[in-house]
Amino acid sequence: MAGSGASRRTIIAATAAAGGVTALGTARTATAAAGTSAPRAPGSVAVLGGGVAGLTAAHELAERGFRVTVYERRALGGKARSMGVPGSARGGRRELPAEHGFRFIPGIYHNLPDTMRRIPFPGNPNGVWDNLVAPSEMSFARTGREDLRLPLPWPGHQPPDLTFDDVRRALTAVMETVRGIPPHETAYFVNRILVFLTSCDERRDEFWEATPWWDYIRAERMSHDYQRILAVGVTRNIVATKAEEASTRTVASLLEAFVFNALGRGADGPLDRILNAPTNEAWIDPWVAHLTSLGVEFEVGRTVREVLYDGGRITGVRITDPNGVARTVTADHYVCAMPVEHARRTWGADLRAADPQLARCDKLETDWMTGIQFYLTESAPLLDGHLNCIDSPWSLTAIQQAGHWPDRDFPADYGDGAAVDCISVDISEWDKPGILYGRTAKQCTRAEVAKEVWAQLKAALNDTGKVVLKDSALHSWFLDPGVDGIGTPHPVNEDELLIHPVGTLHNRPTAATRIPNLFLAGDYVSVDIDLATMEGANASARAAVNALLDRAGSNAPRCTITPLYRAPEFEALKRHDRTRYRWGLPNALDLG
Repeated sequence: MAGSGASRRTIIAATAAAGGVTALGTARTATAAAGTSAPRAPGSVAVLGGGVAGLTAAHELAERGFRVTVYERRALGGKARSMGVPGSARGGRRELPAEHGFRFIPGIYHNLPDTMRRIPFPGNPNGVWDNLVAPSEMSFARTGREDLRLPLPWPGHQPPDLTFDDVRRALTAVMETVRGIPPHETAYFVNRILVFLTSCDERRDEFWEATPWWDYIRAERMSHDYQRILAVGVTRNIVATKAEEASTRTVASLLEAFVFNALGRGADGPLDRILNAPTNEAWIDPWVAHLTSLGVEFEVGRTVREVLYDGGRITGVRITDPNGVARTVTADHYVCAMPVEHARRTWGADLRAADPQLARCDKLETDWMTGIQFYLTESAPLLDGHLNCIDSPWSLTAIQQAGHWPDRDFPADYGDGAAVDCISVDISEWDKPGILYGRTAKQCTRAEVAKEVWAQLKAALNDTGKVVLKDSALHSWFLDPGVDGIGTPHPVNEDELLIHPVGTLHNRPTAATRIPNLFLAGDYVSVDIDLATMEGANASARAAVNALLDRAGSNAPRCTITPLYRAPEFEALKRHDRTRYRWGLPNALDLG
């Protein structure tokens, strides 16, 4: 069993907020059911990290009979969790809901939804998966011009009610966009998409991986709207990375998947899905309750300091508790499921030498992408979906929460009763000057960041004669507590986001390492979706469990891992392109 010493376990019990989840039935997929009927595997596993990757690994291992302990330094759910605003609750209500960043679970995901279906939730035949709802629209908010609102139709889609003024504004925005992006630029962008769709895997992995998206679509030569909507807007809103640096393979692979998702091909569900309640209420707490019912044990508040290596194996893990007291925990197998910026600090020189791919992880890059929430005393007339402020210096994206939580009465359930809604905003750019203070987000204090973000939102939304955000309606705000030291020379962020500049693909490690009892899980591990996503974290955990099962000689069924959708109609064209690539020729459709 993992763990040792007088305080052998600090078991974190499942939250009662799950509403009796543990009493629900054990309906699972056929694979999971088969896993529970397999002989109990004679082994213990220490899972290091309790985010999506760690909880997924624990889920799959527990279903296959392993004894699992999860060690988490802060809170289960990791960057995916929601949290309460300290001191905000009044009159028996819960604290105002906050989060590291809003959740986005598109239809291109398959592995994460499969896990969600296997997490029981009261009244839901498909478990937590039934808590996903689909916004009906999205918007590119343009400063000084009408915003471009786009419907997101799907089966069962309920279009929002539109006034005459809404229709007028939508038509104005469309016409401005048509005029703003010249026809030849639109045609060129379409050509670049077709080039990628027909490119073979070798060209993608080698040539397009080394080409920045900005260069691939020739953004530098194009109009302002082309740059802001097709270059920056697409990458920030859909891929959450920087167009100027991101690998074309990364951006275009995700864009390809989204295009087919929008066409109803190879998708688990609608293009855009979010949870119908704060993340912990809708997903994380029921998950922890279910894992507890499967025998998983949790030690929260434990920080991994070093993964100990000797004699060709991991011999233990040195951890500290909240008081700094250190101890060594042991297990038969170890799944390192921490974010890469934390995981690599725990790998010593001997361990890195034993598997060079661990050392290559030092080349993986992370950046700041952090959330801030604004609570309102009156609901703002935004839209039913995600908002992309494409002209904001800090590359803001946002969503209005309460309207997507139909089973929650926001003022009755949260805070002091005065706040009726929450706008959750992601700040993607922390190193460019803002519009109020002329300083970067890192150079501002927390209060200045809040004022700056609010000002940038108003600049994008209150700019064409319609007052959307009112200062008088601003109740309060909450900035992710992982951000610290901003406004000083040494700002830090505990929750950075893996980014994918050119060449990153070749530095991503596999889930199986050369050390026989060490496995890697996290969104930095090499899987089909090569970006910082919850889907990548989930898929990598499944790959880690499969590798562990192989090493342990287990006869339990392997985890299914579903790759991104590949349209069969394009396979012949890709084979033709493979021949051209090997001959040193460009793609047949490439106009240069």
